[in-house]
Amino acid sequence: MELKKAIREKALAEGFSAVGFTDAGMDHGAKAGLDAYLAAGLHGDMGWMAEKVDRRGDPQVLWPGARSIIVLAMNYGPPDDPLAVHDHKGRGAISVYARGRDYHDVVKKRLKKIARWLVETQSCEVKVFVDTAPVMEKPLAQRAGLGWQGKHTNIVSRETGSWLFLGEIFTSLELPPDPPETDHCGDCTRCMDACPTGAITAPYRIDPRRCISYLTIEHRGDIAKELADQMGNRIYGCDDCLAACPFNKFATPTLEAALLPKPELMAPRLKDLQALSEAEFRLFFSGSPVKRTGHARFGRNVRIAIANSGKKSG
Repeated sequence: MELKKAIREKALAEGFSAVGFTDAGMDHGAKAGLDAYLAAGLHGDMGWMAEKVDRRGDPQVLWPGARSIIVLAMNYGPPDDPLAVHDHKGRGAISVYARGRDYHDVVKKRLKKIARWLVETQSCEVKVFVDTAPVMEKPLAQRAGLGWQGKHTNIVSRETGSWLFLGEIFTSLELPPDPPETDHCGDCTRCMDACPTGAITAPYRIDPRRCISYLTIEHRGDIAKELADQMGNRIYGCDDCLAACPFNKFATPTLEAALLPKPELMAPRLKDLQALSEAEFRLFFSGSPVKRTGHARFGRNVRIAIANSGKKSG
């Protein structure tokens, strides 16, 4: 317990807002859910979800040396109303998580610092992961007591609301697990009601193929007119279901400077974005996760937003 306390203090000092501990065993319910999700083809163009599914479903397959998993959360709460940009049709709406520096770089750097400290002080083995690895991080976060998967399928915390980045440290240390968090959604359906495209088809079930985040980031090719018409001015991601959660009354703006929004990404003019060449696109979004979408897909999103604003593209 003293070691857990020390790890928690170290993590909080490194900028994480919450820390929890769980064992490295398989979550059979989460694995069954993943198998059913893939079998139904709900992953759409996200082929990476089906790759290494054995590793994704079982931490012991991913790394047999793991005995405990430390799950860490970093608050990226916005300093403003994330939906206010929707009132300005000539401006593009970029998801809160992508308006600052790429969180993969921020979170992984801090995870590595804690991992090095663990190795130096405990002579243990460790591996660190952010969401690019085959790890079912949201079920792990719930098992570790950090929050629960709300009806929108994202993690919700009673302390910080919906705005959380997750990271994991797998370790060979045997650490006592924390109690898992329980579901506190009750009868609330605000996230479901807020979804512009009806992608949350039932409580705790999302069809990514209708989700604006999936459509603007992962989907290749054209977007069906029925869905494009409902995208509004969202050009990268969507925050509507997250912002609707009543537990955000406990949320506070992030204190992590790297995650604060860059002014040029808070409400960029659509016509300026449309004019970006590929080289200019890479420069403008340098250090942002938006860059990984690529110039072509991003340009498609901007053209849809311009059409939805009532302006002609070109």
